Amino acid sequence: MSGPSVVTVRDDRVLDVTAAFATSRDLCEAVDPAGELAATPGEDIGALADILANTPPDGRDASRPWLLSPIDLQAVKAAGVTFPISTLERVVEEQAKGAPEKAASFRAEIAATIGADLAALKPGSEEAAALKRVLVAKGLWSQYLEVGIGPDAEVFTKTQAMASVGSGSDVGIHPISNWNNPEPEMVVVVSSAGRIVGATLGNDVNLRDVEGRSALLLSKAKDNTASASVGPFIRLFDAGFTLDDVRKAAVTLEVVGDDGFTLGGVSHMEQIARDPEDLVGQTIGRNHQYPDGFVLYLGTMFAPIEDRDTPGEGFTHKVGDVVTIATPTLGALVNRVVRCPDAERWTFGAGHLMRNLAARGLL
Repeated sequence: MSGPSVVTVRDDRVLDVTAAFATSRDLCEAVDPAGELAATPGEDIGALADILANTPPDGRDASRPWLLSPIDLQAVKAAGVTFPISTLERVVEEQAKGAPEKAASFRAEIAATIGADLAALKPGSEEAAALKRVLVAKGLWSQYLEVGIGPDAEVFTKTQAMASVGSGSDVGIHPISNWNNPEPEMVVVVSSAGRIVGATLGNDVNLRDVEGRSALLLSKAKDNTASASVGPFIRLFDAGFTLDDVRKAAVTLEVVGDDGFTLGGVSHMEQIARDPEDLVGQTIGRNHQYPDGFVLYLGTMFAPIEDRDTPGEGFTHKVGDVVTIATPTLGALVNRVVRCPDAERWTFGAGHLMRNLAARGLL
């Protein structure tokens, strides 16, 4: 009987290690995940190139292996407004009330007023508090500035466990949205003890018009069918790859549309306002536990403002866009954009996984 399997890549071969680690969650809960994985023999299930070639939704041969999201039972969390430029863009969305044609004028006004100050501020510092007092007095304070430079980070649930999609799968845009964008991010993998054990890449697909109408619509803007992409693999921390590599990473983005449109960008993790350990510490602790661990999107500095069609309305996705998020240490996460009703339906949840593993004699 087949089913989701935990694999590792060695010498360009893909090895199934599910007999030792029934779930990705179990591997990440190990005392030394990278060391224990390296010492575990596996069953060779094919060449990495062949499995990657079978991953796209068009023409997939269901009798052969393909990539899934590299996480399973972990909670899927995301941090927002962690870069100065993303803070400004959230304020722009708020002021524009979700109307893209109003964004350019608000962007210029807001950047001229507070843009230079944000980049130099440490969130939660006395200097940040002083700026808040000035902006409140001027009537310019925003809920996004509160989480951007205040003591408490914005951390929200991106989607349910088992609902994320992997590299090669479609990502979904809710049909109500006409102003949306990819969010290329580093994603850290955290054990139930709060220890960061590895990293991967993520696309925190975002509906700018929906959240711009009201921050209370965050879940509608963020959590939809196929709206959370993670992959292609988790790279576990060891002597050759550590959290410092995450802190120094440059995450690139490329969008290629069927209409010939191309868009590129890069997020430099060195410009993040809150350190990954701070964000993890604000997510898990005595006040909030995750017995299956979690993954945490760390936020993005990329907010595309280049006009795609109508002057002044900036960028938005079109069906068929291919989004590639990459960094040399973690590979490339590649997804095609569709409307949510046209994405593969999510029908295999945690209960299905448990029954499948039990039937395969792995529990």
